[in-house]
Amino acid sequence: MPFFLNMFGRANRDAGPVGPRDAGGDGDGLPMPRRLWAIAAISFGSALFVIDGTVANVALPTIARDLNVADGVVTNVVTIYQLVMVMVLLPFSTLADRLGHRNLYQLGQCVFLAASAMSFFVDSLPGLLVLRAGQALGAGMALSVSAAMLRSIYPERSLGSGLGINSVIVASSNAIAPTLGGFLVSQLDWRWVFFAAAPLAVISLIIGRSLPDPVKEHRRFDWIGGLLSAAVLALMIGGVQVATHDRSWFGFGAIALGALLAVLWVRRSLGQERPILPVDLLKRPALGLSAMAAVAGFIGSALLIVALPFKLEQGLGYAPDEVGLLIAPFPLTLLFVAPAAGWLSDRVSPSVMGCVGMVIAIGGLILIGLIPGNAHPFAIAWRLSLCALGFGLFFAPNSRLLIGSAPKERSAAAGGLLSTSRLLGQTLGASIVGVLLAMNLGLGVAPAFVAAGFALLAMIGSAYRFRVTGSNLMRKRAG
Repeated sequence: MPFFLNMFGRANRDAGPVGPRDAGGDGDGLPMPRRLWAIAAISFGSALFVIDGTVANVALPTIARDLNVADGVVTNVVTIYQLVMVMVLLPFSTLADRLGHRNLYQLGQCVFLAASAMSFFVDSLPGLLVLRAGQALGAGMALSVSAAMLRSIYPERSLGSGLGINSVIVASSNAIAPTLGGFLVSQLDWRWVFFAAAPLAVISLIIGRSLPDPVKEHRRFDWIGGLLSAAVLALMIGGVQVATHDRSWFGFGAIALGALLAVLWVRRSLGQERPILPVDLLKRPALGLSAMAAVAGFIGSALLIVALPFKLEQGLGYAPDEVGLLIAPFPLTLLFVAPAAGWLSDRVSPSVMGCVGMVIAIGGLILIGLIPGNAHPFAIAWRLSLCALGFGLFFAPNSRLLIGSAPKERSAAAGGLLSTSRLLGQTLGASIVGVLLAMNLGLGVAPAFVAAGFALLAMIGSAYRFRVTGSNLMRKRAG
């Protein structure tokens, strides 16, 4: 009986304390109706960056043909966006404490709008990559503080449900993005896909005054640590991309240099009170294992979503607008699973939910890998829905545990860690797709099977976290 109470009780054993005292609220979330306006502002912002990050996936084959570049190379349109965001998330999550969370969030949206306005002037792949880097810079500024502001908006007892609502917005945006991207590519110029989400930034800025009031800390920013952070991620992830092409020696050299700088970065962080790399948080099993599991889980989901348009269009012969509709079951299923998973994460062990979810996802990924060449759209749809069910049961509880286990004064750092784990996983997933395409393996079973392998790693991380946190709880009770 104690085992079941620990596993399914409301105060489940691997759910840490939640709920900081926010600025502009009463310590238990923002007051009504301001809370509703703040939720709307965050929701439009979340939708903005999700749509912009995924709407281009369907357009990649068309962009490759129009700009006369190889399929493996055009995936850099996705990778550069995610890479720049990964590079800036941790530094900006620390800088946000000096500038104020709301100030940085809205500044990022302005930067994003400026970059989006330049999308119609792009006529080459290098120019497109520069544009995507500018959009990613603005998105990274905003996303570095979005989770911390969510923690201030919602009452502590409802954090899991609040993250579930935000997951609904993310899932809805993911559902809209493929269909929107397919429509724009088939009916208009492909450049429209990079401007499609800009109106959402305008709406979020208009109602953004309802967000928690900015509180600035007079704390010195570690510029050296920020540069080390960006350099390590750029060298290691960029090196993987370069290594897949003709300059493989240069790519492996970049990876080796990045690994060396990573050692220096970690050693520097260990001696600081609030480092860019939050090693103090990563030492906590609930946080460190959640972050590692998140990276593996997002690699698996990104592998599936980035590789699927190539398989459906070039492998199975579907048109771009049909590809968008065929991918839609994945985010549509998440739309229904996410709120339920968020609500359950306040009541059921997130580790248990994560293990169950990954078992389901692994099964769905294997089935997608084995799908026949003459598969009916329904056969594709139910397999994608099964994958989405698994990933949905994993992501929201895992995020709730990562955010809720951090001390309230470290909310921004925990939020940056969560966003970095997500973007790092998605970037590595897109990079792996580029590798598989360059090796002529991107249209077969390899992407789905490799994704299943990373889902297995996420399941192992969740299971080990459950074991470690349970052991810690028993020691505390014995003491």
